[in-house]
Amino acid sequence: MSRLHPIISVTGSSGAGTTTVKTTFDQIFRREKISTVSIEGDAFHRYDRADMKSELEARQAAGDSTFSHFSYDANELEKLQDVFRTYGETGTGEMRHYVHDEEEAERYGVPPGHFTAWEPFEEASDLLFYEGLHGAVVNDTVNLAELADLKIGVVPVINLEWIQKIHRDSSRRGYTTEAVTDTILRRMHAYVHCICPQFSETDINFQRVPVVDTSDPFIARWIPTADESLVVIRFKNPRGIDFPYLMSMIHDSWMTRANSLVIPGGKIDLAMQLIFTPMILRLVQESKRK
Repeated sequence: MSRLHPIISVTGSSGAGTTTVKTTFDQIFRREKISTVSIEGDAFHRYDRADMKSELEARQAAGDSTFSHFSYDANELEKLQDVFRTYGETGTGEMRHYVHDEEEAERYGVPPGHFTAWEPFEEASDLLFYEGLHGAVVNDTVNLAELADLKIGVVPVINLEWIQKIHRDSSRRGYTTEAVTDTILRRMHAYVHCICPQFSETDINFQRVPVVDTSDPFIARWIPTADESLVVIRFKNPRGIDFPYLMSMIHDSWMTRANSLVIPGGKIDLAMQLIFTPMILRLVQESKRK
């Protein structure tokens, strides 16, 4: 953790909704005129698309059916830790992009399924913003949680997460439901052992809970809307959180535990704005006093 060059880490699995959370943070950054460097977890995959396919085939031939992008060893977590540490100490670092599709290929000049070259961060940023799969990992080789100043988990209930992933990968990336289902099954071991433990390290978790039937996520035709959901917001340390103020500002919200607030799903952007704006301003102000 570095108060001199603060780091915000948003962590969630594929289909969890971390990109939506990033949009809210971007709004706060623009409104408050905060200069940020944004990095994506996909940039720290160990393999490009072709190499990942070959590695998967090799692992499966050797009897390992659990290897996936969720796995620690499918990612350059030591490199990510170096980026966190270097930024925290100096405000500098380097980044690259993983190119998912033709639209991104046109933007970055690299074919889909490949990485761009590493490039240095822009200078004089106020904070580093990470969004991806592994932003709060603590294991035998890395401790990313201790290097981030504010850690947010995005954790829909599992059926909703699967529905969101199936619809996203089918509509945006052209995969069949069967192919996405196979990916979900292959990732379950790493989901349990690599993804879930991070949510005990995060400072605030947002868990969207649908209030419509999602019993069979593999046949769901629609993603439950925000108005068909509730969001449970859990604060690891509730000290200093003004719950009466939040409940007065977020209509129909209530507390279920001393550290947990439940809000209507349609109010999640408002809740994030109310919760994170003072936190971000405090991080930036403290860094400038050093």
